[in-house]
Amino acid sequence: MTAPLHEPTAEAAPSAAEEAAVAHADAKAVQGRSLGRIAWERLKRDKLALLGGIVVLALVVVALLAPVITNLVGQDPETHHEDLIDPLFGTPTGSLGGISGEHLLGVEPVNGRDIFARIVYGARISLLVGFLSALVAVVLGTILGVLAGFFGGWVDAVVSRVMDGLLAFPQLLFIIALVSVMPNEMLGLSGTGVRLFVMILVIGFFGWPYIGRVVRGQTLSLREREYVEAARSLGAGRFYILFKELLPNLVAPIIVYTTMMIPTNILTEAALSFLGVGVKPPTASWGQMLSSAIDYYDSDPMYMVIPGVAIFITVLAFNLFGDGVRDALDPKGSR
Repeated sequence: MTAPLHEPTAEAAPSAAEEAAVAHADAKAVQGRSLGRIAWERLKRDKLALLGGIVVLALVVVALLAPVITNLVGQDPETHHEDLIDPLFGTPTGSLGGISGEHLLGVEPVNGRDIFARIVYGARISLLVGFLSALVAVVLGTILGVLAGFFGGWVDAVVSRVMDGLLAFPQLLFIIALVSVMPNEMLGLSGTGVRLFVMILVIGFFGWPYIGRVVRGQTLSLREREYVEAARSLGAGRFYILFKELLPNLVAPIIVYTTMMIPTNILTEAALSFLGVGVKPPTASWGQMLSSAIDYYDSDPMYMVIPGVAIFITVLAFNLFGDGVRDALDPKGSR
């Protein structure tokens, strides 16, 4: 019996390491990504949004650690330095408003208080009013917007008319009138605490219709989706649909409009303090510093420039970050 002309060559069996690498590559290729991860990857590609987010985070850290930061530089927002003030003109001695190694941003006219320390403490007031009033607006707007959009009928009609009325109401004039007649003590608060409490409530109350209209429109669209109809067909109740089907899909627009609302609230607080109905001295506030700087804009322009730049950078950072979040959470965005 003759031997075969061609014997088949034996192929080398893959090693265990190669099999594990192939299996890992296959698993990685089919691995799904959550919506949060997709949004984060989109946000990372937006350098301006990341820069805005870093500035916002730095401002929050500065506001929280204001006493620590001022102690490190050896300054206090209420300490007067009359020896650094020209007794004839009441302006800081030296160039650029008294900027030096000891006073990083100079000192205020007349009293000589350190501007850097007051800017740091002023960030507390601006961010506190901005965040808490936005929280009030988001809670009210989300609840009433979802109820109006989901139930419709007379509920929608009443909520919509209330929103129209509040949007047409002169918010700034109402806050000025309300703060002017508020008592100095209320609910265990006094002085600046009362004014902050009133500003947060009133700004948030007049701000909820903006986010309420957005949430109502989104709810009207979502309640007709297939997954909501499927939940109804399976016997799901109204509250289950509201909390399990609708609210999770409203998180993205709520986050976006919250980031847009905070800088607006910061500007409102600065405007109120500038007009004299916000926080009162000696509490530091950027708007109050701008108001005090009007009398010295020609002799000490840095006193006006520094708080103005602080407001500008803060609002710009929030707007850049908000734009980036909006693009990252928008599945139809181009970036």
